[in-house]
Amino acid sequence: MHTEETCKKARLAVRDTLDVVGGKWKLVLLSILRNGKKRFRELSREANISPRILSKELQELEMNGLVRRTVCDTKPVTVEYALTAYSETLSEVLDAMQRWGELHRKKIVNG
Repeated sequence: MHTEETCKKARLAVRDTLDVVGGKWKLVLLSILRNGKKRFRELSREANISPRILSKELQELEMNGLVRRTVCDTKPVTVEYALTAYSETLSEVLDAMQRWGELHRKKIVNG
C-alpha cells in the first residue's frame, strides 16, 4: 500500500539515483564501459563528448564508486577507465533502459 511516507521515500530514492547517474552522459559512459576498459580518448570519441565534459563526468562517476581510473606507466602517460564491481548494481537499470529505448525507437519510427 502506498502511503505518504512510502511515496516520500520513493521520491528521495529516485532523486538520489538521478544525482549519481543523471544527466546526458553518465549512463552512456557506463554502457560503453560495460564492454571493457577504455582510454580517455577512446571514450571521448565513442561517446562523442568533449574532453572537458568527459573529465567532469568521469570524476563524478569515480567519486561515486562506479568507475575506476588507472594511470598507466607509459610514455606518454595514458589513463584507462573501467567499471567497478559496485557498478554491477546498475545492470538491471541499464538493461531496462536499453529495452525501453529500443521499443520507444520502434514506436516513434513505425508510428
